[in-house]
Amino acid sequence: MTDTTGTGAHRVLVAADKFKGSLTAAEVAERVTTGLRRVVPDLKVESLPVADGGDGTVAAAVAAGFARREVPVAGPLGGEVAAAFALRGGTAVVEMAEASGLQRLPGGAPAPLTASTHGTGELLRAALDAGARTLVLGVGGSASTDGGAGMLTALGARLLDAGGAPVPPGGGGLAALASADLSGLDPRLAEAELVLAADVDNPLTGPKGAAAVYGPQKGASPQDVRALDAALARFAGVLEASLGARAAECAATPGAGAAGGLGHAALLLGARFRPGIEVMLDVLGFAPALERASLVITGEGSLDAQTLHGKAPAGVAAAARAAGRQVVAVCGRLALSPGELAAAGVSRAYALTDLEPDVARCLAEAGPLLERLAERLARDLLRP
Repeated sequence: MTDTTGTGAHRVLVAADKFKGSLTAAEVAERVTTGLRRVVPDLKVESLPVADGGDGTVAAAVAAGFARREVPVAGPLGGEVAAAFALRGGTAVVEMAEASGLQRLPGGAPAPLTASTHGTGELLRAALDAGARTLVLGVGGSASTDGGAGMLTALGARLLDAGGAPVPPGGGGLAALASADLSGLDPRLAEAELVLAADVDNPLTGPKGAAAVYGPQKGASPQDVRALDAALARFAGVLEASLGARAAECAATPGAGAAGGLGHAALLLGARFRPGIEVMLDVLGFAPALERASLVITGEGSLDAQTLHGKAPAGVAAAARAAGRQVVAVCGRLALSPGELAAAGVSRAYALTDLEPDVARCLAEAGPLLERLAERLARDLLRP
């Protein structure tokens, strides 16, 4: 987190998410600050890059003062990747996309039946090794639909077929599951606080479950979706036979379907489910920064209908409005009406496409365009 002091009457808090494909959240804050101060040189600006638990979450935590820790773990298809988590004191921020995300698929080729979350379990174990006792698990951008089975095996669970051999990795492999033994789970998990930071409320299986809703985004055909849903149902049934009614409750709990069912495994481990942006605002120290601000600038690459459903700008705006602070947004593309923005607590929004209608150029020149946009914002709202 950076703090640029001055003598202006306003104090601005820049709490924006990344502009996906062009700028990180930290870069957004830097560009906005540069543009604002061209118009009001003595403006007080505090930047707090934010994320909602999906990709970019570790980067936001590092920008807020967490230490970046990088470890080798298994990628979605088993090949080694270098993945990072963020650590401060006894709190670790673990981003499942770092290990098991779509961007980790070799060549970007989807593998809906075989992609695994094993590397996410290795990341959690590495965080425990580093001394973390509060584990914030941000999910989103998952390559897999394995119900978190890979994560559980990395943490010590045994998932076996009828012959007593480990089932193959990925959601497809769960079709062969005959027994589950969780007695070998890392004992440190029982002493740790695990927080599942997610923005979806899907159950594990069924028409609103992980496979049906999110499988196609990961390359699953209709036939794959049916196979994955049946395999996840089998997984849930075997776990219920081993662990009792609590396992069935976890499978039906809102959020169990997050990240291809990774939420289900996290809930089995005793995780507390919270909206991703709420968790991250707490972890990043948003509340005290908000107290110091008179104006909040939030945003992300595209302000659209999805923004209103738990994305970072909506969470920032809700918290700021509750504190009586004015909120404006910057974005690459704006697809919300003034009424929708007002209902979300955003008084106005500034889009890169206002300056440059060509979306490709907006992506390529996002930094300089965002500085110009911030100059316009400053002239409208901050000039004495």
